[in-house]
Amino acid sequence: MSIGSGLDHGRRNTCILVAAFLVAGCASRRKDPLAETRKLLAPTGRLRVGLVRGSPLSIVGDPISPHANGVGLELGRALAYRLDVPMTPVLFGRVNDLLDALRGGRVDVAFTTFAPERAKDLRFTAPYLHMELGYLVPAGSMVKALADIDRAAMRVGVGAGSTSEAYLAEALKQAKIIPAATAGAGIAMLAGGQLDAFANDKAVLYRMSASLPGSRVLDGRWGVERFAAALAPDRAAAMPFVERFIADAEREGLVDRAVDSAGVRGVLPPTAR
Repeated sequence: MSIGSGLDHGRRNTCILVAAFLVAGCASRRKDPLAETRKLLAPTGRLRVGLVRGSPLSIVGDPISPHANGVGLELGRALAYRLDVPMTPVLFGRVNDLLDALRGGRVDVAFTTFAPERAKDLRFTAPYLHMELGYLVPAGSMVKALADIDRAAMRVGVGAGSTSEAYLAEALKQAKIIPAATAGAGIAMLAGGQLDAFANDKAVLYRMSASLPGSRVLDGRWGVERFAAALAPDRAAAMPFVERFIADAEREGLVDRAVDSAGVRGVLPPTAR
């Protein structure tokens, strides 16, 4: 080999090494879309999922127990897994408290009920679940059908600050609406004769009924509640990621499995929506 050809060979090797170094450097500077999404959705390094105690559509049981279940809990776990971060459940007694925490940045995501007024200052995905809204009546009640509810002297309990309270306050013309702080308070008020019926989604009503021997969930529905993932407006850039997650959760059967695991009743099939 001549000296000239040896120098050319050396230059080629040097050029290859420099090119490889530059490509590696560019790759290292290239933004990772998932890293950006993690920063938006889980700025603390953990995904803080807002949940409402006592609802099978959210969470039932102690979140650190392996026996805890709920649709919101399972979706939160799956979203955290997709983000590759740990999940921290943050529990609330009322939906409104959860939504205030979401607006204030104290939780990162919520799996909750959609309402047009809530969409004014929160961002929602497409619904992943549609639930029947109904009434629970205590043992011995003379109420047989939905049409028996809106009568004078009827006392109808609702969750304080809930979408049911807002809707039924307008829809019921004769019955009296009485807010209850929690589902547990509603059970006590029904058992104590302070309420003639309690309105909520049927998943909650069937769970309440299990604690009230002889109580009944009336046939039929007075409305439909839609459940979706919700983010605060300052996380809106992460919404496409969460939308894809929800679509995948429906398509891959995660939502159905979570519903079955939590024993949720009252879900509307797609043909009835």
